[in-house]
Amino acid sequence: MTGYRSLFRTPEFTPLFLGTAAQTAAQTIGGLALGTLVFRATGSPLLSAVSMFGQSLAQALGTTVLLSGADRLPPRTALSAIALAFAAGTAVQALPGLPAGALFAVLLPLGLAASLGGGVRWGLLNEILTKDGYLPGRSLFNMVSGLSQIAGFATGGALLAVLSPRACLLSAAALYLTAALVLRLGLTDRPPRAAGRLSASATWRVNAALWSSRPRRLTYLGLWLPNGMVVGCESLYVSYAPHAAGTLFACGALGMLAGDVTVGRLLPAAVRARLATPLLLLLATPFLVFCAHPPMPVAAACVTVASVGFGAGLVQQERLLRLTPSAMAGQALGLHSAGMLALQGISATAAGTLAQLTTPATAMTAMAAGSACVTLTLTTASRRPGTRQKENPLPAS
Repeated sequence: MTGYRSLFRTPEFTPLFLGTAAQTAAQTIGGLALGTLVFRATGSPLLSAVSMFGQSLAQALGTTVLLSGADRLPPRTALSAIALAFAAGTAVQALPGLPAGALFAVLLPLGLAASLGGGVRWGLLNEILTKDGYLPGRSLFNMVSGLSQIAGFATGGALLAVLSPRACLLSAAALYLTAALVLRLGLTDRPPRAAGRLSASATWRVNAALWSSRPRRLTYLGLWLPNGMVVGCESLYVSYAPHAAGTLFACGALGMLAGDVTVGRLLPAAVRARLATPLLLLLATPFLVFCAHPPMPVAAACVTVASVGFGAGLVQQERLLRLTPSAMAGQALGLHSAGMLALQGISATAAGTLAQLTTPATAMTAMAAGSACVTLTLTTASRRPGTRQKENPLPAS
């Protein structure tokens, strides 16, 4: 397996890595600030959850109309333009006196941009690394995502203690602008991976081809549903513990970091391939403790342990790439990324609605139980005859 140090000797890896880290930090600071701003203004767990994760709801629309651009747009131009769009949108959300409705309206175009960004980014990563380099490369990206989230939530929490949420949003906008500059200046002007123009029809055609295979369908559902429902639990941290939400988010990022290091670097392939289901169950079950309203140290420990289970995504992505021809890798990874974020937004909305009707603790417990049940159902379905058959590569569209 390729070592982490050798990845940085690969041309373009470092600027892509640094640009992504800056965007992740911006997203965590901006998301926490926006969720706090909305919760202070409305006192609503639902609106607070949607403000932090509602952007992901637009991923579903972007998946159906824009995703062909993951392989059909020049990566440097697309990634830098998306970072600029986020800088502008976050700055707009920081405008004083902006009503809550306008804050939510900005989430739609940002979500559409994000639906394209994942496919472009991970398709480029798959292109610049060797075949055996993608998993450690993606693992390292997940690790820096965890570190950036830890730093971002800790910084965001500290900034919110001394500054207004709108000032924190401006800080996030500056980080997005920094990411855009790093990507524009650090990446080379590579051509698109596939011919043709970005179009809804091309997006639908390739998505249909990707979805036509039962093994790929089950892999996508495993990537989207259990993960998304647990993010529904996370979306309630602000309403569950308004003064300690940053701590819970940071603990979750720490656990995710531990899981990514273990799965992406320490485990051999033969062991790793068998751990998807155990890791997904680990992702959900510690959240069941929240039904007892545990004290904050116990809650933080549960969040940390549970988040190790996010390492299952690396195992599932490795399987997805084995099932997908290289010419469609960008859109396949984009469909994974956009679908995952869309399910996270849907789950955050569902969890916020349930919390509005009951309590945040009850909603977190219910979402975690649902995640575990989905994992067991998908595991049973994947063991039926015909699911493990070898895939025939699809023709590039």
